Amino acid sequence: MSIESLQSHLRVVPDFPKKGIQFYDITTLFKDAQCIRELEDILYEQYKDKGITKVVGIESRGFLLGAALAIRLGAGFVLARKPGKLPAETVQVSYQKEYGSDTIEIHKDAITEDDVVLLHDDLLATGGTMVAALELVNQFKPKASYVSFIIELVCEGLHGRDAFPEGTDLYTIMTLG
Repeated sequence: MSIESLQSHLRVVPDFPKKGIQFYDITTLFKDAQCIRELEDILYEQYKDKGITKVVGIESRGFLLGAALAIRLGAGFVLARKPGKLPAETVQVSYQKEYGSDTIEIHKDAITEDDVVLLHDDLLATGGTMVAALELVNQFKPKASYVSFIIELVCEGLHGRDAFPEGTDLYTIMTLG
């Protein structure tokens, strides 16, 4: 399967969640077993030699492929969630979005200085949530941090990659715009 084939499985929903937005729906990728396997294979090949010990999935679509990839890499899986969703003591980071602020958190004991961490989510648009998640993970001072997405949107007004600190190791499977 090729990147073009994966792209052909995406559903584009016009005017969602608001008028003027072209929403790339990855649920159509996940309903096809071959697409899931291909996405997992691509990410596994990218990270198999990096010594990943923890994969952090960003709520909620980052949980899907992130958990599968953690299993394949022989790594643990960490949930990065909105406040109040995790049962034990957490650490959190708040960040600005287009229309206000938001917060993301993980368990206080989720990551150690001995970990090599891969943060994963489905889509890079503005970068706000993942930049905050990376800042949160880096508070634990892991040996290394990597960032991955299925899709990167590059179009007018969306320069998510530019939001990351210089030197961030960032990988996307597909670039759309």
